[in-house]
Amino acid sequence: MRILLSTYGSRGDVEPLAALGAALRALGVEARVSAPGDEEFASLLARAGVPLVPAFAPVREWAKEMINRSRSASPDDRARLISSQATEIVARQYEALTAAAGGCDAVVAFGLFPSCAAARLVAEQHGMRYMLGTFCPVWLPSPHNRPHEYPGHPLPPGITDNRLLWQMDIRTKNALFGEAINGHRASLRLTPVQNVRDYVYGDTVLLACDPTLGPWLPSDLIDAVQTGAFILPDQRPLPDGLEAFLDAGPPPVYVGFGSIAVAREAGQAAIEAVRAKGLRAVVARGWAELGLIDDRSDCFAVGEVNQQALFGRVAAAMHHGGAGTTAAAARAGAAQVIVPQIGDQPYWAKRASELGIGAAHDGPVPSADSLSAALGIALTPAVRTRAREVAGEIRADGAERAAKWLIEALSRP
Repeated sequence: MRILLSTYGSRGDVEPLAALGAALRALGVEARVSAPGDEEFASLLARAGVPLVPAFAPVREWAKEMINRSRSASPDDRARLISSQATEIVARQYEALTAAAGGCDAVVAFGLFPSCAAARLVAEQHGMRYMLGTFCPVWLPSPHNRPHEYPGHPLPPGITDNRLLWQMDIRTKNALFGEAINGHRASLRLTPVQNVRDYVYGDTVLLACDPTLGPWLPSDLIDAVQTGAFILPDQRPLPDGLEAFLDAGPPPVYVGFGSIAVAREAGQAAIEAVRAKGLRAVVARGWAELGLIDDRSDCFAVGEVNQQALFGRVAAAMHHGGAGTTAAAARAGAAQVIVPQIGDQPYWAKRASELGIGAAHDGPVPSADSLSAALGIALTPAVRTRAREVAGEIRADGAERAAKWLIEALSRP
């Protein structure tokens, strides 16, 4: 069997597919990954032993451009920008995935909705099996949660019936992505689809998150199979300088905001909050190139690092609430301070608070005082004890379970 795993996004979208690809290959499947061709992702997939077939464009600079274009736009202008981006992604990703899928029996798509739409189109055109995957329950239609709110398409105030809101979500996705998908279908001489959301979601969705952190409550609106998070084992040693820093004092607080633009504004506030507690900090630069604010010896800056090795040695992890970082910190037993910005990040912040393993920052714009208050909660004995308890409940075999399930599911007639 040959399976193409597809995504377009940041490291949190690519690393899980490296884990799933490695698990599939260990079971004899010829798995390959189509992902942005950035150097960091090429190195990551090479370390996992999974072939990379580049997506339509590297993602880091593309994402920065899109963020800059949308930053000062009105909600309606941002909605038009999303639709314009979708048209570009569907067309360009369709060409990239057509080349990547040569000889494959199936494509499993994660990441941006337009990228998944392109994968569904490729599968349809070439007679391959298709499946959608996602890393968070909040993206799936369910009476237990509300749909994501898009710019220019606010959820009506006062409506609490989630079923009705998910019906409205069909109209929202048709408005944002329908022209991109059906326009490309027309170029392929295919008939239009009336419900682009359900077309992209397919019949069964693979939910790749930990059932303790993000439990899936059965829904009659969609079929989903939850396998656990896809965790790529990381045996890399920590840099010598970081090892020396860790050994030189008490456990520090990890500060990192991944690819989120808030990092530049939040960096100084985070360091001040950590210092207010009398603690040291390990600052992850991330895509926003977060750096130190002075030359004091109580802070250490790192680039891409083995979080599995680092998080077991910190007093707490302060981050943006990406699914991967949240799972890594939970698995290591580190208390968390989550400063959510977009997408599923508010969900993970809420779950960390509900589980008692961390604090959810109130709102997306942090200050030294607000981060200090959240950090104070995370550092309490009760939260730190609870974080260690929950660590023992986090599954480490999600990729292996998903690989076995995919082979069985995609082998059925």
